Amino acid sequence: MEIVSTKAALKEAVRKFRDNGKSIGLVPTMGALHEGHISLVRKCLEENGCCVVSIFVNPTQFNDKNDLLLYPRTPEEDCRLLEEAGCDIVFTPEVKEMYPEEDTRVFNLGPVAEVMEGKYRPGHFNGVAQIVSKLFYAVEPDNAYFGEKDFQQIAVIRSMARELGLDGINIVAAPIVREKDGLALSSRNRRLSPEQRKIAPKIWETLCKSCKFAESHTVAETIRFVTDTLDATEYLRVEYYEIVDGHTLMPVREWDGADYVVGCITVFCGDVRLIDNITYKRN
Repeated sequence: MEIVSTKAALKEAVRKFRDNGKSIGLVPTMGALHEGHISLVRKCLEENGCCVVSIFVNPTQFNDKNDLLLYPRTPEEDCRLLEEAGCDIVFTPEVKEMYPEEDTRVFNLGPVAEVMEGKYRPGHFNGVAQIVSKLFYAVEPDNAYFGEKDFQQIAVIRSMARELGLDGINIVAAPIVREKDGLALSSRNRRLSPEQRKIAPKIWETLCKSCKFAESHTVAETIRFVTDTLDATEYLRVEYYEIVDGHTLMPVREWDGADYVVGCITVFCGDVRLIDNITYKRN
């Protein structure tokens, strides 16, 4: 496994594989890796001749400076896990390497970036588009892998790729990986206290119960059921829960309003912000 920290070294490392006729897969991460990330690496290795993983805590996608400071960083452990998984190239740049000067680009990401996370974290998705586009330009991957826990982010990245004419890159969405108790794997889970960690699986438990509830209740009633249940639980506070068209991310008012219906949630467990989603319908 080769570890590089500059875009020039990255391009050279990738070129060796491409010159040998290998397809290139990219797994962008912010480090603090867990089994969810490693599942993406495995999928990337299965489908490509070269697996590139980036580890970079991107400052432009944090609209809360404290959240940026507290984001877990475990570079040595990350590289150990990646080597064990069989990764070929790890890209670990410093901020000045990715942003030698301020990135002033403003993307026209459309409605998919304006709802949910876009509403509650202004500027977040523009920062995501900045860094992912930089990684796409540096690696020029055939395939790029993202976890469905960040459901909205995948739609935003696809929009960004279309805007920049990078839609030749195949963006692969991989299923959420969960703990045995249902909690979606997240680097932020490391920040949960033992008491909060015991409570956090209530998020997925409630989403699952809402599927049965939805069989005999309206969309609005289902949203209230999820929100009220979680808000009544110690340590948990719902920031938003929206039931949306899985293609457009626009809210649905009736269950038959779309052929693909997804519930997307953000919950504070203490001061740790956790996201998750569940599919109600997909034809």
